[in-house]
Amino acid sequence: MSSALTDLFRYPIVQAPMAGGVSVPRLAAAVSEAGGLGFLAGGYKTADGVYQEIKQLRGLTGRPFGVNLFMPQPEYADPAAVDVYAHQLAGEAAWYGTELGDPDSGRDDGYEAKLAVLLDNPVPVVSFHFGCPAPEVLQALSRGGTRTVVTATTVDEALAVQRAGADAVLVQGVEAGGHQGTHRDIPEADGAGIGLLSLVAQVRESVHLPIVAAGGIMRGSQIAAVLAAGATAAQLGTAFLATHESGAHAVHKEALTNPLFVRTELTRAFSGRPARGLVNRFLREHGPYAPAAYPEIHHLTSPLRKAAAKAGDPQGMALWAGQGHRMARELPAGQLVEVLAAELEAAKTALSSFPADGAAR
Repeated sequence: MSSALTDLFRYPIVQAPMAGGVSVPRLAAAVSEAGGLGFLAGGYKTADGVYQEIKQLRGLTGRPFGVNLFMPQPEYADPAAVDVYAHQLAGEAAWYGTELGDPDSGRDDGYEAKLAVLLDNPVPVVSFHFGCPAPEVLQALSRGGTRTVVTATTVDEALAVQRAGADAVLVQGVEAGGHQGTHRDIPEADGAGIGLLSLVAQVRESVHLPIVAAGGIMRGSQIAAVLAAGATAAQLGTAFLATHESGAHAVHKEALTNPLFVRTELTRAFSGRPARGLVNRFLREHGPYAPAAYPEIHHLTSPLRKAAAKAGDPQGMALWAGQGHRMARELPAGQLVEVLAAELEAAKTALSSFPADGAAR
């Protein structure tokens, strides 16, 4: 089963599909060309936008790549809570000289239209975040030659992915930057996520699918660790966010290693769903009061985040980052893949030098 993924890359390095303009075609192409697996982020784009990026990427590389989709979200947000949060953010809107967004701008992220694009124009890999597709969807993609990967943050979610018929499961630890890909958003579970190594080991004992491990990975030695724990490959997001080809705002890239930002935190402040980012003023002031309302809060705060970015103000931006952000390296993406691969091989060599019985030489 693992060959369904390993024949797609030279190195077990997957570039995370970071939505919001980060995972652009030039980044995915550079990663794939270097021997990893590059990804486009389908989230927050129109179906035609996804199609155009696929065309652009195919013009840049003939190597395999993937496209990520967000699953449609159920309607469970409390409109009154959204209104209260909007009132709280009125001062932010005035400060940045903009209006708040419409929280009812859409819940399904154009899922069906994007899926139709990927069925009509099959790509090597399609991954899913925020839930598990129906078995019929995975089967339809498989008939077109597409391998499928679904995010899981618990063993139960991984078992659901296996039952649905996906080709692999993306095991996301709590260390990961950006949105946690939980299948159900349960507010009482906030902060209760499992660390990546523990989660990979637990999933490996319960699920027979190939595992792609994600969460705080910044070095080749960490890739070696998750492979030793049972993963087939590692997915890195924050590590590629700082690369030359990344579409991330320059302020976001600089903040990763800026001494002003010393830690990350899971927050609902920007989107209404738990996501890990650098702790800044907006997160501190509004995080404790943000309701569980995705994508309503995402739409509501969108103009604020754009205005802050335009002003070059990191204190009002969603600075998504994993726990290893201070280890970010500003390199061309292809060079980063090569450095990570070399570090991985060095780590494997170091591990093989230990006696099997653990005794000192």
